[in-house]
This record gives sequence, C-alpha cells and structure tokens, in this order.
Amino acid sequence: MSMRQGNGSITHPSDLRFSAPAEYARTLRAAHEATISGHPDPHLPPSLIKSWQRSLALGINPDQHRPPHRHEVSEARSLSAGHRLAAVMPALSQLLADETVTGRHLLIVTDHEGEVLWRVGSKQALRLADSLEFVEGADWSESGVGTNAISEALVTGAPAQLFSAEHLVRTHHEWACTASPIRDPLTGEIVGVLDVSGPFESVTPDSLRLVRCGVRLAEELLKSVPAPGDGVRRPGQRARADERIMRDGGARTQLLLRLLGDSPSAALDGGTGRPLTLRRAEILALLASRDQGWSADELAYEIHGDAGTGAAIRTEMHRIRSILGDVVEANPYRFSPSVTVVTDASVVAGRLREGRVAEAFAAYPAKLLTRSTNLALGFMRDELNLAVGASVRSSGDARLMLQWCTSDMGSSDTATAAAAAALLGPGDPRCQLVSARMDRVDRELRA
Repeated sequence: MSMRQGNGSITHPSDLRFSAPAEYARTLRAAHEATISGHPDPHLPPSLIKSWQRSLALGINPDQHRPPHRHEVSEARSLSAGHRLAAVMPALSQLLADETVTGRHLLIVTDHEGEVLWRVGSKQALRLADSLEFVEGADWSESGVGTNAISEALVTGAPAQLFSAEHLVRTHHEWACTASPIRDPLTGEIVGVLDVSGPFESVTPDSLRLVRCGVRLAEELLKSVPAPGDGVRRPGQRARADERIMRDGGARTQLLLRLLGDSPSAALDGGTGRPLTLRRAEILALLASRDQGWSADELAYEIHGDAGTGAAIRTEMHRIRSILGDVVEANPYRFSPSVTVVTDASVVAGRLREGRVAEAFAAYPAKLLTRSTNLALGFMRDELNLAVGASVRSSGDARLMLQWCTSDMGSSDTATAAAAAALLGPGDPRCQLVSARMDRVDRELRA
C-alpha cells in the first residue's frame, strides 16, 4: 500500500508511520475524508475500505458514534472474573501493561465477540479511554463501534494494526491500536482479543511483535485452563491424532529438547543429544510452544522480523529434518502426531503446575536459550523465570528462597529476597549474603 502526501508524491506508509507519525496521520485523515465523502482513495487498502463500508451500512456514524454497552462496568468485571482468560491476565499485565505515572498505552482484552473485559494502564491512559467509552462492557466489534483493530482481528482472524484515521470514527483518530485474536490451543477457536492501544505517536515498530508474543503466552497458559463446563480439558485434535496412531499400532518417537542454558540439543528415543544451532533451537522452541502450528511466513516473521522470508525457514526445516528425521510436518509446520515432544522447560512448568516447587527449581539450571536475543523467545524466557520465582516465593520455604536468590536466575529477585528476610530475620547471616549479592547486581545494572 502507498499513501499520497500533501505534495502529491507517493510514499510507503512504513516510511512515515514511525519516523513522522504526525505527518502520516495528516495523510490518512485526508484519505479518510475523501473516502467517506464518496471518493475512495485508491491508495487505501481495499480491505479497509470494505470494513468502512460495512460499518457505515450498520449505521456507524463517523462523527459521533459511541459503542453500545452490553453490560455495566461492574457487571463486566464480575463476568471477567469467571472467564477462561482471567487465568492469563496476570502474566499479560506483567509483560505488556504500563501502569506507571507516565504510561501512555492501554492493555485491553475482550471476549470472542469484542466486549471489553479487562483494561490495564496508567490513570492518564484510562482517562483518555473513558472519553471514548473504551471501558469494560463496551462493544468494540465492527457492528459496535466500526472499524478498529479489535474488530479487524475478529473479522479476519489475524493480527491487525490501525493507525489514526484508519479508524472509521473520527474521535479515534488520535489513537493507534494493535490487536490479535487469542485462540483456544486445542480447538483453534477464538476465545478473545488482545489489544494494545495508545496515542498514535506512541506506536513503535515492535508493537505488533509484542502483541503476537503476548498472544502466544496467553495460548500457552490456556493449555492448563479447563474449557467451560469441564473439570478437565477435553482432548483436542492433536490428542485424537495421537490416539489414532496408538490404535493403529504405530510406534511413537520421543524427542527430548534441551533448551535451558546456552548449549541446546535434541535427542531421539533416549539417544545421545545432538547439538543444535541457536537458530534451529529457536525454531524448535517455537514449534513446541503451539500445537496448531506455524506457517512459513509466521515463523519467518518471529525469527527474522520484517526481513524474514518463508524460503529461509524452509531451508532451516530441511536441515532440521536431516538431523532429526521427519519429526516436523509442513503446511503448517508442527511436530508430527507420531512424535512425543518433551522439553526441559516444559518439565519445569509441569512440576510448577503440580505444586512440586522444589523439584521444579532443581530441574531449572539456567534460563531458556540464554544466548537468544529473539523477542519471542525473550518473552518465553521471562515467563518461565517469573513463574519459578513466584512459586518459590509463595512456597514459604526460606531455604529454597535463599537458594533461588543466590542462583543466576533469581539474582535480581528482590521480592523473594525480602520474603526470605521476613521469615529468617534481617540479622540472619544468610540474608546478609543475599543482600550483598543484590547490591552488587544493582550496581552492575546501573553502571
């Protein structure tokens, strides 16, 4: 897509969205006015124009439309407490929300129909959202408030980012919104939408990638959250495929991935571990994180960013198969149903879920792929480390807390150090050792 500037020249929007957001917003507003008045700008995406047309046909007024409210704010908050996504909100808030005084963006999570159930942000950002009735209980689907990132994510089933006047309603033109569906990891059905919204000048090139990472985190956590009405999770399509293989007498292969630390490896059926390059370990870690699989383009984006290509991923997959055999299926890429995949990271997470905190810590010698600078893997690394630290802290075992605080993984966990000191007393020499280590880490971080 190209956009026409005021001088009549044509430029790609990515040249302006991040480098000159105010100029880009002015360009969009001109295109918006022309299109709404019946003269569609040829440089706007056809999908965006179609969404505007659908919204207008539904009676959305670009000048003054306000979203309908399916529930009062208090009712929506009560409903959200019983929603499946309630279990993932603490992790999403910790990773994506900014509740500091200067925080500018909001973390929004809706249900599968676009009703806002949660919003987290600074008082300033919440006040701005109040002015748009961007509040719990409000309907931000396409029929509720016209074209926006949440509605686009619901309509297309894919991530969406809308900037300024790409929104239909003019009061939304000061905002940029990035959203993506959250899917049930077993059925693939949309259970909600994750959205990050803020003033248009606050959007960054990483906004879409951050939202994608948040969605992956939510979908991973949902694997241990029962479906509505079930005491246990129902078997998904992947489980049914596993059962079919067993009924047919097919032999299963076990793939053990060692991803903790800086020497990743893969072992088949208890054999000797085969070293993995960091790139292949990153790809295998992403495959292990999502049962529904990845397209080549999705993996290319997660691994290489905007410069990634499907061809590069296909080359890596060929090399992975040359080492491990046919453990990965294509279209989409995912582990074969005949393969049981176990990662050392999943062992730690499993023990945490079972409440075996000391055993989880014993199985956690280092952070996930410590040499990886990949943003998606960074979120997975932080998620596991935060989970172990929080579990150790809540265990009430002062000895375990001290061991955690003197490990590389817990060396900056001041909250757990404080909890241990409260149990043992600040004069305990073991607490003094932890305190000295924390002071050293703090000095190194500020240096």
